[in-house]
Amino acid sequence: MYKTPCSRLSGLVGASVKQKLVQNVPRCSQTARSLLQLHRRDPSNWLTYQHLNFLKRQYVSKNNSELQQRAIPKQAPVLTIVDERDDSVERQVQRISAIDPLITQTVSEDVTSNTQPEISTSKPMTEDAAVQSDSVSSTETPHVNVETDLAREARLEKQWKQLKVDMEELPDVYARLAKIKLTALVVTTAAAGFAMAPVPFDPAMFFVSCLGTGLASCTANSINQYFEVPFDSNMNRTKNRPLVRGQISPLHAVSFALACGVPGVALLTLVVNPLTGFLGALNIFLYTCCYTPLKRLSISNTWVGAAVGAIPPVMGWTAATGCLEPGALLLGGFLYCWQFPHFNALSWNLREDYSRGGYRMMSVTHPGMCKRVALRHSLGLIGLSSLAPVLDVTTWTFPVISLPINLYLSFLAFRFYRKGDRSSARQLFFCSLWHLPMLLLLALTCKKPRRDPEAAALPAAALAS
Repeated sequence: MYKTPCSRLSGLVGASVKQKLVQNVPRCSQTARSLLQLHRRDPSNWLTYQHLNFLKRQYVSKNNSELQQRAIPKQAPVLTIVDERDDSVERQVQRISAIDPLITQTVSEDVTSNTQPEISTSKPMTEDAAVQSDSVSSTETPHVNVETDLAREARLEKQWKQLKVDMEELPDVYARLAKIKLTALVVTTAAAGFAMAPVPFDPAMFFVSCLGTGLASCTANSINQYFEVPFDSNMNRTKNRPLVRGQISPLHAVSFALACGVPGVALLTLVVNPLTGFLGALNIFLYTCCYTPLKRLSISNTWVGAAVGAIPPVMGWTAATGCLEPGALLLGGFLYCWQFPHFNALSWNLREDYSRGGYRMMSVTHPGMCKRVALRHSLGLIGLSSLAPVLDVTTWTFPVISLPINLYLSFLAFRFYRKGDRSSARQLFFCSLWHLPMLLLLALTCKKPRRDPEAAALPAAALAS
């Protein structure tokens, strides 16, 4: 008999609950939408590139059409002024004033004249202390923490500042941005390739090819420094580079790279020949897009960097001849093999720096392989020197006169392989600095003369007549 009323009651309750749920659904959706809108409006909750650790070091923004640069803000000292007349400070800090008999006598006379006989003995003492504290506080100035000039300069250095370029230092900045010594080595090897080519020497073409190769090298080095700013700041060897020190902005560096790269590749392509222009553009791509990121990923970056260094003499040969011949590959092989004892010895004494910067070099991750590879390619230079007369690049005198310097380099590489200390690595590195120009100079002096086809045709025509 209670079945029907209970069913009606449960039906009424269910209907009311359903009606309330239907009414609350739009409100919940509106609440969710408002939360999403608030999250979108508040940029502090967004995940930006500033949350990434490797980009926290330095930011560059554009405000009022001027580049601004900022480092990580640190806690700057705050000037604090303490008012000595504040009662709360006087209760917390007990002041011991200097004893002045004149002031004490004057204050005591004033106090005794103003006191009444019915007041207890503790009251004059309290009034005397109050008058003395008022006199001392009126004569003394509030305490101020004075900031020194060095502290002020250090504080301002950490804040936002306008990046100004000193025009007098700009040539030196460009030279360091382009790694002028490395660029000079690249141009020298390209000039050696041009001079070794078996064609008549053309001074105008020689100058244009060297200029284009140098501009391409400046571009590659500038872009390399642009990508490695956060990592160069951790290394003692690279912490004084222009972008790390903030002497120029990243936009300025990229503009300089484009100003060098576009005319450099255009000169090599349009004035010299398309093959040389293609090799110049390929070298920029390999150095900036392959070698630079591989330095933090794999030890194969050393082999890619050796291939990059082997291309300039090939460019010099193709600039003179217009084609790729075995002689050009031989000169590229000289540079390829030479770079391993040179760079492995250099990186051996910079292992701490490379490890601090996060670069994966053979000297850091595979020290045994680093020594073996240096010795192997030093011995390879002897084989390549013997191959030069076979390819009609030099005479047979070249393998003989280049054997002493090749043997000496191999001896230092063998000692570096056996000892593996800083002294042997330093000796191998400094030997490689004079070994390469000496080897190229000997090859140039032993260049095999090739007869001109027109001059060779004249005696044949005379014999036939």
